[in-house]
Amino acid sequence: MTPEQTKRFKYWQTRTIIATMVGYALFYFVRKNFSLAMPGLEADLGISKTSLGIFLTLNGVVYGLSRFVNGILADRMNARWYMAIGLALCALANFAFGFGEDVSYWITGQHDGSQFTNTMILFMGIMWVINGMLQGTGFPPCARLLTHWIPPTELATKMSVWNTSHSIGAGLVVILCGYIMGTVGMNMTADPDAVATIAANLGVAPDDAAGMERVMASATHVGAWKWCFWVPSAIAFAGAIGLVVFLRDTPSSVGLPELEGTEVKEVKKETKSAEHRAFLMKHVFRNPLIWILGFANFFVYIVRFSVLDWGPSLLSQSKGVSMSHAGWLVAMFEIAGIVGMLFAGWATDKWLRGRAHRTCVFCMAGAALFVFLFWQLPADAPVWLLFLTLCAAGFCIYGPQALIGIAAANQATKKAAATANGLTGLFGYASTVVSGVGLGFVAQHYGWNWAYVGIIGVAIVGMLVFLMMWGARADGYDAEPERN
Repeated sequence: MTPEQTKRFKYWQTRTIIATMVGYALFYFVRKNFSLAMPGLEADLGISKTSLGIFLTLNGVVYGLSRFVNGILADRMNARWYMAIGLALCALANFAFGFGEDVSYWITGQHDGSQFTNTMILFMGIMWVINGMLQGTGFPPCARLLTHWIPPTELATKMSVWNTSHSIGAGLVVILCGYIMGTVGMNMTADPDAVATIAANLGVAPDDAAGMERVMASATHVGAWKWCFWVPSAIAFAGAIGLVVFLRDTPSSVGLPELEGTEVKEVKKETKSAEHRAFLMKHVFRNPLIWILGFANFFVYIVRFSVLDWGPSLLSQSKGVSMSHAGWLVAMFEIAGIVGMLFAGWATDKWLRGRAHRTCVFCMAGAALFVFLFWQLPADAPVWLLFLTLCAAGFCIYGPQALIGIAAANQATKKAAATANGLTGLFGYASTVVSGVGLGFVAQHYGWNWAYVGIIGVAIVGMLVFLMMWGARADGYDAEPERN
């Protein structure tokens, strides 16, 4: 490139990274808002924990399948419009979810009763499954965009910066929806019927003083859960418009040359469908390294979602931490994850010459160690000690969460980056079968100690899976194999 082209390329590279970071963070606004709304859904509407857990699991599994399918589609389409339209549709699904009560009344003509409740749960479930399908349009276009704008030798560092969008989105929506749940809604504490209904929904007896405190807290903000869907959906819709404005698909779309050193000889520039399918078969579906990364991602996400989705319950029930402190501890877990992502990406390029899979081995070992130490802390341990060990676990687990996408993109090359990430994402979100319903079942029937054992065991297995590709090269571009 000429000096002028290099300058323009750097500008568009930075603009693409920032725009996709913001856009992907907003996908979290209309996905992880559900976890914060769950207490309100249970208290106001009587939706059971089992039903809520099924919502989480179905959403995760459908999202994984969708991410896989959309990975294949995104490799052949304009990533800018693909991502923007997907985010806008996610916002609409969330907006509709907030009207679940109204839709059920419109269909049944009733305000309560089993028919009303079942219809409402069915409608909300359908909306959340649709949202899971649409969520799959988030990461695959980003994988395509970033591999077109960032050279492979810089991808680990810069994509680790980009991957902080996961934690930024999750952290901000926790803060936003936490504020919503504590400030908006109707105060129904003076209505004995409303209080009695909430108590029944939560399974609290009138003579349970501690339980009734929780009931009265819920009665203070009846209906707040709806705004956990409406406000994030409005923000996400605005963000979708921003993606159209700020993104461009490839360097050639703004008159710049494509990246040097990422030419793929197997497929000509004018790729035919048959040739493209053959390329995907070779570099993705018949590539054992991609499958290893997929299996590893399954275990990484079990550990991550176990803490993210069950963290408040785990902290309050096994460590005696108040719900307010528990929420902040989970948020700090996310923030520590940002630092872990950045460090893992830097360490991969600095010390391991782009071999992200090797970094993941050390990270998973650290995650197992710190979850074990957290488990061994007594229930009366100071909050700051719980904070340090949980943050250390987050620091470790978010390294692999970021690096798997980098490794898959590099191994599959830029021509199949979105497909490869769709496949690894399919494994990642299939993990919700274990981290959602599975972990809840273990905790309910066998106690939190066995849940800790399960999380630690999963982290160790994940480390062993990463070890299977220790000797692999850093990327799949044409080069002589390296052995060391």
